[in-house]
Amino acid sequence: MSAALAIRHLRKEYRAGVPVLKDVSLEIAGQGLTAIIGPSGTGKSTLIRCINRLVDPTAGEILFRGQDLAKLRGRALREARRRIGMVFQEYNLVERLSVMENLLCGRLGYVPVWRAWLRRFPPADIARAFELLDAVGLGDFATRRADALSGGQRQRVGIARAVMQDPELVLADEPTSSLDPKTSVEIMELLAKLAKDRAIPVIVNIHNVDLARRFADRIVGMAAGVVVYDGPPADLKEGHLLQIYGGKGWLE
Repeated sequence: MSAALAIRHLRKEYRAGVPVLKDVSLEIAGQGLTAIIGPSGTGKSTLIRCINRLVDPTAGEILFRGQDLAKLRGRALREARRRIGMVFQEYNLVERLSVMENLLCGRLGYVPVWRAWLRRFPPADIARAFELLDAVGLGDFATRRADALSGGQRQRVGIARAVMQDPELVLADEPTSSLDPKTSVEIMELLAKLAKDRAIPVIVNIHNVDLARRFADRIVGMAAGVVVYDGPPADLKEGHLLQIYGGKGWLE
C-alpha cells in the first residue's frame, strides 16, 4: 500500500542546538491506526503537531499525498489542513457553544465566511452532523452546551468534529490521557473504527501501552526524539519497552 504520509529527516528545535526531534523518518500507509508511544518529553506531541503545522519543523519534509506540508504557507496551508482532522488532549471545544455548533466548526474550512458567521450551514452539513452524533453515541446531546459534558462526551464530540472535515488523515494527541480506563477504551474503539470504516490513516499519540497493543495496527516507539521501534503490536517485546522507557521500574 502506498504511503499517504511520508516524514523524511524531520528535526525540531525549540532552542537552537537542542533538538526535540532528531532525524525522524516514517511512512504512514493509506489506512489503519498507528500508535506512537514513549515517555513524556520524547517528542510524540511535537511530531503530531509538526504534521499539521501547529508547530513549524526546523528541518525535513512532511509529504502528505505528495505535497510537502513543511513548505506550505497561507492559503495553501489552510487548504491542506482541511484534509487533516485533529483530536486534542484537552478537547479544544468552544465551551459556550452547543454540541451541534461545535461539530459544524469542522466545516469552517469549506463554507463561506458569511455563512459561518451567521451559522447558516448547508442542510447536508447539518444532516451529516446529526448522523455523526448518533455514531458516537451522543444523538440526544445536539443542543447541550459543551461545558455541560463529561470528559468522555467531550472527546466524542472532538472525534465527530474531526470527521466532519471529511479528512484524509486524522491525528489524535493523547486523546485518552484525561479519561478513566473504561472511557479510554471506548475512545480508542471509536478511533479504530474511524480508521477502518473510512479507510484512512489515524495516528494516535498515547501513553498507555496496553491500549496501543489492543487497538493499533502498528506501533512506533520513540525515545529521546528518535524512533527506536516500528512494527506490529505482536512484535513489541519487553526489550523494546525497556529501550523506549529506559529501565524496569515502570514494568514492575
